[in-house]
Amino acid sequence: MAERLLVYVADPMCSWCYGFAPELGALCERYPDVPVHLVMGGLRAYNTKVMDRAMAQTLGHHWEEVHRKSGQPFTRTQLERDDFVYDTEPACRAVVTVRENNAPLALPMLHAVQRAFYAQGLDVTRGAVLTDVYASVCAAADDSEFDATAFLAEFEGDAVKATTRDDFVLAQEWGIRGFPTLLAVHGERPHLIAPGYMKASGLIERTREIFEAA
Repeated sequence: MAERLLVYVADPMCSWCYGFAPELGALCERYPDVPVHLVMGGLRAYNTKVMDRAMAQTLGHHWEEVHRKSGQPFTRTQLERDDFVYDTEPACRAVVTVRENNAPLALPMLHAVQRAFYAQGLDVTRGAVLTDVYASVCAAADDSEFDATAFLAEFEGDAVKATTRDDFVLAQEWGIRGFPTLLAVHGERPHLIAPGYMKASGLIERTREIFEAA
């Protein structure tokens, strides 16, 4: 394990994780040589129930609060549908697919899926949409290795589905029940930085304390 490592437990369809993205970005700019390992939390993984109006209203209120605190843009496109199933497993699985095959683009993929869902109103429960999102991530990174057929095949394969489920189990075993959760590993020891949304100043200060400790 790396001497210094950030472990980020998140879900691409968690609104507070989306709000947290600029704060995490500021921390990463402060510590550009510290790798970030993603663990997907599975906020509403495997949900099969169509979202009703009451749930849509509740989520809408949450999104408004995240917007007020973070400034991140939101659209209510998916909340206004009468057939939307809020299953976060496919979006988590897409990030895991990238993490397992093109690790440097895993965090950009997470952020791109968040923007696609919350800011652009795209249905990120669909494999075709997630493939397009990954294509945009590769293009932004000038990564010429993108292959839509290969990505979709990997995304739909049993191996990545199992690995994604393992992420959910790991988060539960760690006792993590809320997202975002950010940990710092110094040597072999994990330290909790943020058990939820936190502004960049607090993240940077807490991380500095951990990394500078003997």
